[in-house]
Amino acid sequence: MSDLELSGLIKRAEEARERAFAPYSKFKVGAALQAKTGEIYAGCNIESSSYGLTICAERVALFKAISEGVRDFIRIVVTADTKEFCPPCGACRQVLADFAPELKVILLSSSGKTKETTIAELLPEAFGHDFLRHRETG
Repeated sequence: MSDLELSGLIKRAEEARERAFAPYSKFKVGAALQAKTGEIYAGCNIESSSYGLTICAERVALFKAISEGVRDFIRIVVTADTKEFCPPCGACRQVLADFAPELKVILLSSSGKTKETTIAELLPEAFGHDFLRHRETG
């Protein structure tokens, strides 16, 4: 990935973070998911007053892409206004692993530092569709 491509992906994630709807937690997160085609799908966290219905930025970006028929992804940038890197939560890790088990994950701190990892490193031995296809019956 070129520096220009990475900076574009980072910019989209930061723009998405600014659009987050987080009136309760005040914790805004943005994500930018890149498909194999090069298309970028941005998402932000959206909170609900019932809390449990809140959805994370990573799943918003993924679900936007899925709803457009896109199924192949190569990387995602995740950013929050925090000094530390903010990795995807467990639910997002699972859903990302379902659709993109080889996904590269780029975490962005508020100081502009990046850390690259993979969804497999973030969720080792993930439960996946293979378990559902190859289950043994008693």
